[in-house]
Amino acid sequence: MSEPQQNEEPQSAPETVDESLQLWIQELAHHLEIEDINIDAAAVTTLAEQARDAVNGDAGAVTTFLVGYVSGLAEASGQADFETASRAATRVAERLLQRRSNAVG
Repeated sequence: MSEPQQNEEPQSAPETVDESLQLWIQELAHHLEIEDINIDAAAVTTLAEQARDAVNGDAGAVTTFLVGYVSGLAEASGQADFETASRAATRVAERLLQRRSNAVG
């Protein structure tokens, strides 16, 4: 592996989902009997990281759980399909996290 030259900026990691995470998602979805769900793992992990950074280490798991929970409720009640509800819930969480970050920073 070569070191970056002085005038080169280090390359950031690609925004792809790790293969082991993808396999875990498939396995868990299978055992939860929700194999037809499309999970944007990169978006989920990004939201979890934002929550962790803005609140604390546990906030990522709790935030993503709540977004998924309310998305499922919205779909089950007929308010919205899961993807639409998930995007809306994610936007709410991101706005709250941004507000929190701005207040602290």
